[in-house]
Amino acid sequence: MPYTFDWLSKEVVKKLQGRDLRPVKSLADATKFRLFYILQETSPWLAFKTEYIPVEFTLLDVLEPNFPVPEPEVSAPIPLKHTVSQKLKANVDVEPIAGGDAGFVKSGGYDIEVQSMSIPNKKLESLQNRKLLDKLPSYMKNCCIEGKNLYVVTEAYEVTKDTVLEGKCSVNILGKGSIKQLFKVQDGDKKAKRTDSIPILKGSVLAYKKQQLVIEDNTCAILPSANAKKKMTFANRPMYLSGHFEILRHHEEIIRIGSRIEYISPIGTIEEPTHLDFQCLQNEVSQKTMLLAELSKDVQEVVFSSFLHMLCEGDSEVLYDLMKMLELNQLEHMDGPGGKILEELQKDRSPSWIDLKDLILNLLQALMVLSNTQLSLLAQSVEMRLLLQQQELVKSILQPNYKYPWHIPFTLQPQLLAPLQGEGLAITYELLEECGLKMELNNPRSTWHLEVKMPLSALYASLSLLQQLSEA
Repeated sequence: MPYTFDWLSKEVVKKLQGRDLRPVKSLADATKFRLFYILQETSPWLAFKTEYIPVEFTLLDVLEPNFPVPEPEVSAPIPLKHTVSQKLKANVDVEPIAGGDAGFVKSGGYDIEVQSMSIPNKKLESLQNRKLLDKLPSYMKNCCIEGKNLYVVTEAYEVTKDTVLEGKCSVNILGKGSIKQLFKVQDGDKKAKRTDSIPILKGSVLAYKKQQLVIEDNTCAILPSANAKKKMTFANRPMYLSGHFEILRHHEEIIRIGSRIEYISPIGTIEEPTHLDFQCLQNEVSQKTMLLAELSKDVQEVVFSSFLHMLCEGDSEVLYDLMKMLELNQLEHMDGPGGKILEELQKDRSPSWIDLKDLILNLLQALMVLSNTQLSLLAQSVEMRLLLQQQELVKSILQPNYKYPWHIPFTLQPQLLAPLQGEGLAITYELLEECGLKMELNNPRSTWHLEVKMPLSALYASLSLLQQLSEA
């Protein structure tokens, strides 16, 4: 596997095991999650995880000046180390498929030191009910109009000294066939080597905690973490007009599936909460798929080819960067395939009732739930035309089990496995394993559990939307 900044951040969060601690997604944003930085939540879709995007302003930038700023509490340095040096068989059972010997060697890891910079609630009191500047940044107006919440970073784990994240991978495949593509091995090659080296500078933030910002009557308040979902940032939906806030009307708090406490009825009850029904997921995904189908073939082809290039890179940071620009309404130049999508959005050739930006964000939100390994496997699935079969297979797992939180054994349907032979079956099983299911290549049985619900739902949505785009 490639060692990326995103992977490192997630590993650090696992090791620190802090409640409400979140990883930083992108190295480019590693200095934008320091104390007091303001974060904007992403547009919600289904129950997928909400991401938090830095708006490049701090709370101190929008408050009236000349007030005491609380000093942060700094923890002792925390050393974190992880090394890998293994010689393995490939992470899917490819030897029978390749018709030869398949080996996989990886080494690397990290040796870093982090420290916590935090502003506890007692010190936040000096910032409560502070007056805002008369003239505020435009992003606040946009968040107000779109009903998006804002948050403030109140704890950040920073790297204490410059370091390098390094990883090496070598693959040895003596067999023939397209299985080599799974490991980026060209025909005739017996070995493929890859080295990743990522410099991480002192002061980079790997993980953070946030607390919600509430703006009311031209003052701000920072909610304790436990109450973060009880209000919206713009609770009364004020709008920034002529340099001042005016209360337009009182607005009831919006409740979405992603912020509900899911209740599971006991066994034997007939009715289940609507949002626990797979039909709701299927209807929403089907609606988005139909909207994609209404776009012109040219638009679909541009969007599809751009996403395919990003999937081939197998790096969620590329997807995150595009999502960030769309969420912040920054449609200016962007390098790479994401730039093609931004150019298409500026042309705005979609029918008036179709929001192309919204559809692209929906696909990004689903893909962001998946691992980097799954992104690469999806690219392989596109090239092998497996999406439709995989979509039906994932649906067959979700449909009967979606509302249950307990462990339920299941067996994959033979007629759905039949089109997935050889390498296609190996790729599909790896996609399911990355969702948290235990799969064996020659065994169609596995066990459903609650932790696989979100990644499988995201995989289903991703497969459905990509399949529609691939048909253009």
